[in-house]
Amino acid sequence: MLVGMTLRPHRPSDHSDGLAFFNPPLPQDWAPAPRPDAWPEEPDDPEFIERGSPDGPRRVKPTRFLRWALSSLTDKPERIIDPPPQGDPFTTPGSGRISVTFIGHCTFLLRAPLPGGRVLTVMTDPIFSERCSPFSFIGPRRLRAPGRTLAELPKIDVLLISHCHYDHLDLPSLRAIARRDDPIVITPLGNSDLLAKAGLRRVSELDWWDSMRFGDVAATCTPARHFAQRTPFDGGRRLWGGLTLSLPAVGDVGPRSIFFAGDTAHGPHWREIREKLGAPDLALLPIGAYSPRSFLHRVHADPVEAVAAFRTLEAKKAVAMHFGTFPLSREPLGEPERCLADTAAWAGLPPDAFTPLSFGETRLISLT
Repeated sequence: MLVGMTLRPHRPSDHSDGLAFFNPPLPQDWAPAPRPDAWPEEPDDPEFIERGSPDGPRRVKPTRFLRWALSSLTDKPERIIDPPPQGDPFTTPGSGRISVTFIGHCTFLLRAPLPGGRVLTVMTDPIFSERCSPFSFIGPRRLRAPGRTLAELPKIDVLLISHCHYDHLDLPSLRAIARRDDPIVITPLGNSDLLAKAGLRRVSELDWWDSMRFGDVAATCTPARHFAQRTPFDGGRRLWGGLTLSLPAVGDVGPRSIFFAGDTAHGPHWREIREKLGAPDLALLPIGAYSPRSFLHRVHADPVEAVAAFRTLEAKKAVAMHFGTFPLSREPLGEPERCLADTAAWAGLPPDAFTPLSFGETRLISLT
């Protein structure tokens, strides 16, 4: 077990007032991510934010926020038709490579080589449903179809579930995977009751910095700055986090690691993850659902912050996620990818260091 010295959430037994888990406060010396002139920090939106005094704390206007939230449940944005996807999700990657297939949002299919010619197949936060909602007839509806259907994908060995929000823990998708593949599931604390409803029984719940092993692979739950809630009555009852897979050496290629960040705001957890687990070979980092920044900055990183996270983690490669799939925020469609490209160039990153994949694309990523 890896023990965190600073970023440790409270367990349910630590609290008696109803809140079990919460984000640690930011340190006093915490500084925002440096920004290129092309992508400055978004100012407060007076439509959403009010201050009791010029120097007072910012408060979200409850009525305006509620109207915006309700509109996201009922809006019918124009459907995007993507071209046929490139690559083969059944590809067997050679040593030093990872096969990455982008299904959409935070759903990836990852295939990694293991000793003896074996291949590990992992899926992150699977959602194939039309809406991310408890209901099939209302809630944020897909802007585009999943890049691949479940039937077009190989058998899944392991599921990584970052937290319980409907766009990350989708019961219909999980039921279909449970019936077909019966995978191992790794998730932060408190989610096993929901996963049991999907018929998933081989579940390991982890606190931040806890680790578990399956075969010669290790998984570690890492901090994130987010929250978890599915109803008005269960706020803070389940933990959120990222997940890191530590893969064994294959042939003459040494051990490799994959970091799946889940949903998270920018914060000091990036540095602590780097210090405790080492630099990841591949990082899956969120770049979208960030506007209005006045309140979404507390739970979602924007592309500028994602680039700062990439540099702090010292990752070899990164792939973008959490954009262009569901209408969860107000930034224009396509802006997260444009902002990511501009910021990566401004930061001097190589062109292939941190990129999005096309929807449905399978790409072999070299980690050597």
